[in-house]
Amino acid sequence: MSVVGFDIGNENCVIAAVKQRGIDVLLNDESKRETPAVVSFGEKQRFLGSAGAASATMNPRSTISQVKRLIGRNFRQPDVQHELQLFPFEISEGPDGGILIHLQYLGETHTFTPVQIMAMLFSHLKQIAEKNLETLVSDCVIGIPSNFTDLQRRAYLNAATIAGLKPLRLMHDCTATALGYGIYKTDFSNAGPTYVVFIDIGHCDTQVSVASFEAGNMRMRSHAFDRNLGGRDFDEILFSYFAVQFKEQYNIDVYSNVKACVRLRAACEKLKKILSANAEAPLNIECLMDEKDVKGFIKREDFEKMSSDLLERISVPCNKALADARLTVDKIHSVELVGSGSRIPAIGRRLASLFRREPGRTLNASECVARGCALQCAMLSPIFRVREYEVQDSFPFSIGFSSDEGPICTLSNGKLFPKGQPIPSVKILTFHRTNMFHMESFYADQNELPPGVSPKISRFTIGPFQVSHSEKAKVKVRVQLNLHGIVTVESASLIEDHVEDSVTRGNAHKNLDNLEGESVSGSPDAVANSAEDGSTAHTESLSKPAVDGIRKGRTPRRLEIPVSEYIYGGMTKVELSEAQEKELQLAQQDRNMEQTKDKKNALESYVYEMRNKLFDTYRSFATNSEREEISRSLQQTEEWLYEDGDDESEKVYTGKLEDLKKLVDPIENRYKDEETRAQATRDLLKCIVDNRMAVTSLPANDGDAVIDECNKAEQWLREKTQQQDSLPKNTDPILWSSEIKRRAEALDTTCKHILRSKVSPPKPEGPRAQTTDTPSHMQTD
Repeated sequence: MSVVGFDIGNENCVIAAVKQRGIDVLLNDESKRETPAVVSFGEKQRFLGSAGAASATMNPRSTISQVKRLIGRNFRQPDVQHELQLFPFEISEGPDGGILIHLQYLGETHTFTPVQIMAMLFSHLKQIAEKNLETLVSDCVIGIPSNFTDLQRRAYLNAATIAGLKPLRLMHDCTATALGYGIYKTDFSNAGPTYVVFIDIGHCDTQVSVASFEAGNMRMRSHAFDRNLGGRDFDEILFSYFAVQFKEQYNIDVYSNVKACVRLRAACEKLKKILSANAEAPLNIECLMDEKDVKGFIKREDFEKMSSDLLERISVPCNKALADARLTVDKIHSVELVGSGSRIPAIGRRLASLFRREPGRTLNASECVARGCALQCAMLSPIFRVREYEVQDSFPFSIGFSSDEGPICTLSNGKLFPKGQPIPSVKILTFHRTNMFHMESFYADQNELPPGVSPKISRFTIGPFQVSHSEKAKVKVRVQLNLHGIVTVESASLIEDHVEDSVTRGNAHKNLDNLEGESVSGSPDAVANSAEDGSTAHTESLSKPAVDGIRKGRTPRRLEIPVSEYIYGGMTKVELSEAQEKELQLAQQDRNMEQTKDKKNALESYVYEMRNKLFDTYRSFATNSEREEISRSLQQTEEWLYEDGDDESEKVYTGKLEDLKKLVDPIENRYKDEETRAQATRDLLKCIVDNRMAVTSLPANDGDAVIDECNKAEQWLREKTQQQDSLPKNTDPILWSSEIKRRAEALDTTCKHILRSKVSPPKPEGPRAQTTDTPSHMQTD
């Protein structure tokens, strides 16, 4: 069992694994460190990762990329509608307002959710990891953008579950980067915390975080983001520029052709990378559309002018992250720039101007998140021992709660978990109720959310339960913001007085002390107490003088209350189970198709191999009629393979191969047996010589039986060899190597039996015979 970290990017994925000597980035089947985040559906099987990216140009409408942009999103969100203009595959709105992806597969239209597509990608990455590590992979930590909502985080967990993974934590990308940066550094000042800004400019989004480092620990002070600003947007600037240019010069509209759009976007991405290192670059695409070759040219300064609006937007999340961390630029010790979109020179200059220092590039821009996730996985897993290092992350949104009777207010401006709350965190709410009630979690500040995101998170049902009297009972609800950044009601307990005549005031003191300690476990601000009307809440405080208000003879009793949860827009357990079953079916279909391909390739290879051998290696071992028949069958099979047999079942290919082998095997056996027969002959002759030598030490006449057997074997071999040599090679042998081997084994067994019977143990020499192992020179009469 091993632990791994996954960085699922919009464009590429990276897998890092913890090994005894450190952290390694795993290679895929193409020996590359990055695997495209692409899932493509062919007619009968899926193509994942690199294979999917290879088929994107030929099969764009059944190739899904950038599924990270769709997972956990609502179809009607404005930026989702913008994304639909860029995606070539068909998307529709689901019954719950979610997104459905429609694809042609196995001759019919199949519908998948983004969670299912992400699960397919996870399954592929899991296979890569298991192949590299040669062991099962389950425990993992997955990197996610800090802007992910509760629904998106749950969608990632569901996708990982479908793929058979067990995420120990969903970790913010910049937090993973900060962990990999800070855990190895030993030069932090003892005078106070060291503040570092991490800027991750990915393919589709930008994340900025401020972290503080001290010896043995790190704390994330703030997270800010622009989820619609990344390297792809700079590609789109080039795409739009050349689309207009080609319309004017060549009279072609690339927007009207899906394949042309895919090819031009790919060319623009390569052009952007060239401009990162060169002042100018050409663009050449053969047969873009309408059988027209196109050419273009652009200078870096012109590209930067066209991208000026995008460059301005990079400053926004940077300033917001500093403001949320309550820091100024002067307090920042360094700036680290990572992400696939960070290599544009103009971005580096813009950040240098903002932070008044050149951004550092000491981390691997593409691998730092995966490495940090793998390191965190090792820290959470019992398999590895990692040096003590505290990682304190923060949550980028404010979470509120309400009950049936209204909002649950706390001392934190009406927010149960305010923005910047450390994760994980636990708070305990106290209600006074007589029966079942409901709670709802929601985002308390809509301005913190990306546009179009619903403030609703989940609904919890506390109960049913019964109280033993008509008065309202005390219900304690434990609310958790867990390691994944997901808010849940962990448990609920009914606290009611239980009559016991033997209970004394001292026992009541003891029981209340236990209850108080149970309630305030966690950080000092992690306890809230709701009044009976549910409209206010305050920090819970149970003091010992309160015992005077408790009637003598009563002691509190705690009973667990069932809690059920409904996630707005989330998957139900039934849907999750169905998705798991569907993934198993798809994976089995993929395996069947791979096995069919292997059988087809084996048949094709056999045809070519036998055709060459038939007129070369096996020529003298086949008759003219055999060669003609086999040659004719090979030709027919080859023609069938490229016509009617291009798409057949595994059973058909296997049958064709067996039919050919029935014709070729007799000839192949003659060829192979000739070499084997020569060696078997040498082995039999050696056996004869060895047994003849073994009888030279025996008395006269005792070895006659052995000599006789050897003579018979030699005579048999001489006669059979003469007969075999008189036959042509293209006929079946009358002397097979297996027959010679059997004769050698029989001879050796017979001679050894005779020799054992002739050799008798030494007889005693009268009274001087010794029965001990005493050396002869020490023997006495």
